[in-house]
Amino acid sequence: MTRAFAFGAAIAALLTTGAAVAAGPVATLPAGRVEGVRLGETDVFRGIPFAKAPVGELRWRAPVPAAEWSDIRKATEFADACVQPAPRMGSIYADPPRRMSEDCLALNVWRPRRPGNHPVFVWVHGGSLIAGYGHEAMFDGGKLAEQGLVVVSINYRLGVLGYLAHPALSAENEQRLSGNYGLMDQVAALRWVQRNIAGFGGDPANVTLAGESAGALSTLYLMASPAARGLFHKAIAQSAYMISTPELRATAHGTPSAEAEGVRVAAAVGAGDLAALRAMPAATLVQKAAASGYIPWGSVDGVWLRRQLVETFDRGEQAKVPILTGFNAGEIRSLRFLLPPAPADAQAYVATIGARYGDLAAPFLKLYPAATMAESMLATTRDAMYGWTSTRLALRQTAAGQDAYLYYFDHGYPAADDNGLHAFHAAEIPYVFGTARDMPPAWPVVPDTPRERALSAAMIGYWTSFAKTGVPRAKDAPAWPAYGEGARFMAFAGQPRPGAYLFPNMYALHEAATCRRRAAGDQPWNWNVGVASPVLARTEACR
Repeated sequence: MTRAFAFGAAIAALLTTGAAVAAGPVATLPAGRVEGVRLGETDVFRGIPFAKAPVGELRWRAPVPAAEWSDIRKATEFADACVQPAPRMGSIYADPPRRMSEDCLALNVWRPRRPGNHPVFVWVHGGSLIAGYGHEAMFDGGKLAEQGLVVVSINYRLGVLGYLAHPALSAENEQRLSGNYGLMDQVAALRWVQRNIAGFGGDPANVTLAGESAGALSTLYLMASPAARGLFHKAIAQSAYMISTPELRATAHGTPSAEAEGVRVAAAVGAGDLAALRAMPAATLVQKAAASGYIPWGSVDGVWLRRQLVETFDRGEQAKVPILTGFNAGEIRSLRFLLPPAPADAQAYVATIGARYGDLAAPFLKLYPAATMAESMLATTRDAMYGWTSTRLALRQTAAGQDAYLYYFDHGYPAADDNGLHAFHAAEIPYVFGTARDMPPAWPVVPDTPRERALSAAMIGYWTSFAKTGVPRAKDAPAWPAYGEGARFMAFAGQPRPGAYLFPNMYALHEAATCRRRAAGDQPWNWNVGVASPVLARTEACR
């Protein structure tokens, strides 16, 4: 056989057997081989399924692992986003996905080109558990991968498809449970990472779980869930909120059970039984459920979430991992729908706070004075949700013997500040990811100046260092001390500035108020604060 004939026969064999030669970088995983795209010093692999499409009878069931494959799978295009309602018109966060469907349980991986056993950074997107997707441009992992991380972003089921509980769904489940499907998806993605990430040069023994807003709430759920134990080794919670959540079957803390809410929603969307719910087109179901007032939450079911988050952390049952956590000065400036109506004047404000907070009114009004009522109301909701949660996380992880790093993002720039959006909710994201040029269309444009680039470089340095070692460090930037006994934190305002005792007495006030709500048993704790608070009765349990 001549050499030319042999070469031709080999090519023919390739063509007739359907084998392909990959044009891009290939990663070999237990799940199968994937072909990605080379972008500068990084490779990106897009739209890799970690679970089967949750359609038909798999709607409202635990995720089923995706089937393995034998050929090289193209991972050059992002998967569909999970089904979600149309965004609110004019929202600075609106960046609607190009495609969405129920076949959305996929993840994306950015890796450094240089070989190694790299730390892993898993990002859970926000969006109130209603909207968002892992491949939004502002979450592009390329800049973090350039710093030596393997970055993973994930999709998970949202809204009614991700969190609906219902007695009929519980009845068909072996454990008699329903709801928390989005949380199950997140756990499934973390399990996939443990099994496959080494194929991308990632270290499955050094995984940092990170998220912002609802992604940070999800991070708390995962810290609390026994099912996620050991799947990550550090946590980052940006603008998390440790609010009360429904229980599966019992009315608790003034909130109907998750199953009762599911019965209400089924009636509201016009579905007479579970078969009708499963037959309803996903987009129709999602829009009707949202229009009915359905709000998705994790539910306390005794298995995936054993108890309220505050109790889990109080009992020391959460994941014992180092944490980096914090909040933004202007959280509520872009979330004004969380504010209650303002009283008629300062006198009415003082009277309302006095009636609702009782003996806590004096420290409340010292922190949130009537003389600046509008600013005080913004700060009240910010602190009760985000400031209290971040401080609580730092305290509880420190008490668990873990290092905790607290931040306060107080940075502004003209396009935001001139529109009343100084340090708004999620404003830190383009600095953390280095994606200031890739934000949603209505996002206040971050100027391309040395000041902004330097702040982003510092935050990228701190975040990547924490993911690598558990200690946030950045080149040419001050040391970030652990929270510890000195209540230390890092402020980001123009540049990093370390400090201590952020907002003295803020945490004590909101912890006392939450304790009284918990003791009452019929009061939720969320954004119903300040002039919207229930009456907070004194109790011996909260001395």
